[in-house]
Amino acid sequence: MLDPDQVYIPLASWIQIAIEWIADHFRPLFRSIRWPVDELLNAINGTLEVTPPLLLIALFGLLALWLVGRRTALFTVVSLVFILLLGIWYETLTTLSLIATAIVVCVAIGIPLGILCARSDRAWGILRPILDVMQTTPSFVYLIPVVMLFGVGTVPGAVAVIVVAVPPLIRFTNIGIRGVDQELIEAGIAFGATERQLLWEIQLPQALPTILGGLNQTVLLAMVMSVIVAMIGAEGLGLVVLQGLGRLDVGRAAVGGIGIVLMAIILDRLTQAVADRDPRARAGQSRISGAFARLFGGGHRRAEARLEASLDSKT
Repeated sequence: MLDPDQVYIPLASWIQIAIEWIADHFRPLFRSIRWPVDELLNAINGTLEVTPPLLLIALFGLLALWLVGRRTALFTVVSLVFILLLGIWYETLTTLSLIATAIVVCVAIGIPLGILCARSDRAWGILRPILDVMQTTPSFVYLIPVVMLFGVGTVPGAVAVIVVAVPPLIRFTNIGIRGVDQELIEAGIAFGATERQLLWEIQLPQALPTILGGLNQTVLLAMVMSVIVAMIGAEGLGLVVLQGLGRLDVGRAAVGGIGIVLMAIILDRLTQAVADRDPRARAGQSRISGAFARLFGGGHRRAEARLEASLDSKT
């Protein structure tokens, strides 16, 4: 009969040895990965901190007014003024810088990988189980390898945020491009469009609403993870909450939590407005018609008219 205390697989020891070996032999690689994230984070944070608070609040209010409407703009301005009066303005800017850095890197990584997955079943077959593991792994688990490979601080926190937030953007980009109407692609191929023209003039414009929906999910995940990474020394609102909990200062923790909630609502409204602003991708459809006009000139006006009629019927 097996004794559970004597028979077991030492998986924990194997993982520990593997991580230590990777950290010792690939340290220059991880430093090179850390450097651009550090530079981008410092640039964004420095820009936000030197901007006068009232000017920054006004800019966010105008952005909300342009993207969403008056109510969201008023909520944005009131919320940011409230955060300023709570005394957590610079912590909020640090969290915002962390999220902005993660979004930039996630877009640079996630959209190209999503396009690759949409155009190659083999690539999707390789990345899909990896994304499944990344999205089902608890967020706290990422902190351990990040600390061992990148150290502690705000920059390693940004790396952890990027790792957690990038999978939805890859998935949504893949889904959006694969979901483009096959008739449009066949029409482009019939008229001699190249692979590049099919991607930039037909597939991406049509998939844009889905991709922006994935970007919204990426922003929300980045916001959640930016709080968790305070456990490895990342600054921002998450550190305010962590300090309040560590000192049993409920008021301090509550103030940090209020700031997090307000920023999450603002970012969600803005990114969701970008995704929903043109739900039928009319701008993308007009780009397709323009592309056909540039490619094939006036001799194919009937084909272009049929394409526009097909687009209108699907709308």
